[in-house]
Amino acid sequence: MPLNPVASPRQAGRLNVIAGPMFSGKSEELMRRVRRAKIAGVNVLVLSHSLDTRSDLSAITTHDGINIPAVPVGDVESLAEVTRAEDYELVAIDEAQFFGPDLVPVVFDLVERGATVIVEGLCVTFDGGPFEPMPTFMAEAEDVLKLTAVCTICGRDAVFHQRVGTPGLSVEAWEPSATDIDASHVGGLESYVARCREHFAPPH
Repeated sequence: MPLNPVASPRQAGRLNVIAGPMFSGKSEELMRRVRRAKIAGVNVLVLSHSLDTRSDLSAITTHDGINIPAVPVGDVESLAEVTRAEDYELVAIDEAQFFGPDLVPVVFDLVERGATVIVEGLCVTFDGGPFEPMPTFMAEAEDVLKLTAVCTICGRDAVFHQRVGTPGLSVEAWEPSATDIDASHVGGLESYVARCREHFAPPH
C-alpha cells in the first residue's frame, strides 16, 4: 500500500542585490526587473521608504522622472507587516539602506519562505564607508549587480558619491553623520555628485 503523499516544504527563494552609488541607475534596473516579472504574471510587491519624498510617495521615481507604483512604509516593522498580507512571489525593496540593519532578518525570512527578494540601495555612504544593510546583503545574495556612476570631473567610473560642500570641511561640521538616516540623505544633483576614486574628497 503506497504511503500517503506528504507535501514538501516550499523551496527557499533567492536574494538579488542591486547596489552602487547615487546616479548609477539602480532604480532603473529595479524597475526593469519588476516590469519583466509583471509581464510574466508574477505576484509582485514593490516597497519604498516613506522618507524618500522626492516624488509621489506611492511610486519609485528615478532622477530622470521615470516611475512605477510602490507601497511606502516608514520602518522595518511596517514593511514586514505589508509583506505578510499576501503570498508574494517577488518582493522588491527600493533604497534599502534607509531601513537600516534591522531589515536583514526580515529579508532573509522572506527568502526562506520562498520569495525572490530584490534589495536595491546605496552600498557606500557619502563619506566613503560601507552603508549597511547593503554590504551584508551583498555577502549572502545569490546574485549581486554592482553599478557605477560617471565621475562629474573626469568621466570615469564612479564608485562614490559625495555631498556638495566646502572642500576640507571637518567631519564634525557635517550633520547628520553619514550613517544617520534622515531627510538630508535624500537628494539629487543639487546635493550630491558622483566621484571616481581619484576625485573623491570625503569630509575629513
